[in-house]
Amino acid sequence: MAVAWWPSFSVVMTAQTVMAVAGAGFGLAIAAMTLGLCPPHALAWRLGRNAAWDHAGNVTIALVAGAVGFWLSQRAVFFLVPVCAIIAAMAVLSIPADTIDHARARGLEPSNERKNGTMQADDTPTPSGLQVLLTCRPLLVFACCAALFHFANVAMLPLVGQKLALAHQGQETALMSACVIAAQAVMLPMALLVGTRAEPWGRKPLFLVACAVLPLRGVLFTLSDDRLWLVAVQLLDGVGNGLFGALTPLVLNDLMRGTGRYNIAAGAVATLQGIGAALSHGVAGFVVVTAGYDVVFLTLAAIACAAFTVCLVGIPETRRRDSSNAQLRVRATGW
Repeated sequence: MAVAWWPSFSVVMTAQTVMAVAGAGFGLAIAAMTLGLCPPHALAWRLGRNAAWDHAGNVTIALVAGAVGFWLSQRAVFFLVPVCAIIAAMAVLSIPADTIDHARARGLEPSNERKNGTMQADDTPTPSGLQVLLTCRPLLVFACCAALFHFANVAMLPLVGQKLALAHQGQETALMSACVIAAQAVMLPMALLVGTRAEPWGRKPLFLVACAVLPLRGVLFTLSDDRLWLVAVQLLDGVGNGLFGALTPLVLNDLMRGTGRYNIAAGAVATLQGIGAALSHGVAGFVVVTAGYDVVFLTLAAIACAAFTVCLVGIPETRRRDSSNAQLRVRATGW
């Protein structure tokens, strides 16, 4: 609302900063609440559904915002945000607080399942020390992979938008919207794929697919400036980001299960992802100015190859053996 009413640089910058802070914690809070609400055997399915609804919401609001901007005004689009925020707050308030298992929401387990952490004298679980974040090698490797993935990925869409603006002046907004909506539409079935296949197939094969399509996307962007080609290649973003986003909280829960340090691990990985994203914009901007679009896409593709290599060599399969019959238990319990 501040952006709509006072669209000055300082107000917009402040508002964007506040929204970035809120957005950084939103996904982590949703994941933690899901851990506390959902039984472990149904977690993959539930996280996949969460991600699918997230992408469905992105597609819907993009279409609604486009219609509002076309029929009313660009300023009216900003007033959709408080409406959606109120509805979201009502949804959160409708969740009974006592239905959330707060120990499980931070990655703790019942005493008969715990393999990490410590126990108090009264047999209640307590979290492991913070050193677990540095001693868990798969977590460190996964964080490195996540940083490289976002380093390679984040700048690609803005660069595609610039290519579209240069080649098709006057159609930039419509084509950019098409890229965003197309990718989000593909992310939806990818999230559902994670929900249904992460248990029987394992996490690592899906992660390798997510990391493999990113360098392919970077190379394909160099082959043509045709608008249909660029939008079609952008569909691969839906595959990579759709799989990666839905798998991340699931893998982190696998690695931190029983330690009670799930949330701080998720925050640390998200921080490294943010650093990777910031570097992506800075490095890509420098390269495109000095060497052109083809070179910057190939540079990002090379970084994506590094992310794939790290995933292939350094990240083990994190699915637990006790999750082999998870899909049967999901059907039996209704989750």
